[in-house]
Amino acid sequence: MEISKKEYLEAKKELNEKGLKEVENPKEEKNEDEQRIELGKVYELIITVLKRYCDLDEKYYSLIAVWIIGTYYYKNFPSFPYLFFNAMKGSGKSRLLRLITTLAKDGCMLNSLTEAVMFRTTGTLGIDEFERINWKGKETLTELLNSAYKKGATVKRMKRVKTFAGEEQVVEEFDVYRPIVIANISGMDSILNDRCITIILNKSNKPEITKMMELFELDKDIHFIKEFPFEKCIWCSVDVTHKVYMEWNIFINTIYTTTLTTLTTLTTLQEKLLPFFNKLNEAGIDGRNLELSLALLIIANSLNDNIMNNLLKTFKEIIEEKKKDDAVENLDISLIDYISQKSSNDDWISIRETFQGFKEFVRIEEDWFNEKWMGRALKRLNLIKEKKRMNYGVVIKLDYLKSQEKIRMFK
Repeated sequence: MEISKKEYLEAKKELNEKGLKEVENPKEEKNEDEQRIELGKVYELIITVLKRYCDLDEKYYSLIAVWIIGTYYYKNFPSFPYLFFNAMKGSGKSRLLRLITTLAKDGCMLNSLTEAVMFRTTGTLGIDEFERINWKGKETLTELLNSAYKKGATVKRMKRVKTFAGEEQVVEEFDVYRPIVIANISGMDSILNDRCITIILNKSNKPEITKMMELFELDKDIHFIKEFPFEKCIWCSVDVTHKVYMEWNIFINTIYTTTLTTLTTLTTLQEKLLPFFNKLNEAGIDGRNLELSLALLIIANSLNDNIMNNLLKTFKEIIEEKKKDDAVENLDISLIDYISQKSSNDDWISIRETFQGFKEFVRIEEDWFNEKWMGRALKRLNLIKEKKRMNYGVVIKLDYLKSQEKIRMFK
């Protein structure tokens, strides 16, 4: 495909001027409604930039754009989710990480991470090729990552200081709460994965994207987004966001601990948020999933109803997919499934034989995954009817009917 010089110059002019036309005078003092409109235009511009450089499932552009906006306000929320991109080589995950950390608040990107870097730096952190976090010697770093999605997580270190009495050791405290975006090929361990919004990337076949050079520093739209005065948006101040969380708890308490079917006494803020609260409550999102999604949903709801409705739908799909993955990965469920498929006879069988059959079923090779684990798991799941020790080891009678009853809960 060839392009004329005239077409090239017109396209270049359109790209250079698009962002500047979208939002006028962003640094002027504006009221709350005007701020929402201006930020909504910046949200659309972020999506335009994401689509310029990355080929994603359509629903993820909005999620990532809201997450990027959230990095400018994350300190106003009690928790802020990690983004995790899992993809095969050549799927564009490194480019996406670089773009996100370029657009996010005080972003930086690393190919490796140490404990010191984790707690001595601030801002949005991008970690590419995140493959070796579970290696021996990385336990402290893993603990930091497991807690840094939530406000209040700190690290304390001793520091030498000079005083009149000489040199002394004093405690120095670091806040590790920050937005983090991660990418790798191999996947994530279950604990850290519970802190993440996981997005699977597919390899693009669009030449208009794969052949695009990453000249982020020369992109005027990116410069415009970075210069937008996010801090002046009063609707997302810490006082407002804290009140939203408090009103949500009042709403939940009223719905589930009284006999009233509707709220009869509403604060001004709660009356304004009631449609949002009802939609969120009806979505069935709870626990850790609610903790991770609420900050982004509050931001989306503050932009407009359409963005919030689409993001809520995306979260429900991601959570449903995650539940399916957890069921597959959870060894207890896999063990129940394995036993439920065996013939329901009442013969004695050794734990060794049961373990070997299950090991072939799940194809796991780990030191901790052994006959001892099998014995404890069967006892924990209450799947042993009888047990006795023989000269060649322990033999058991399995409760096949109970395993068949239990597996129905997960299918």
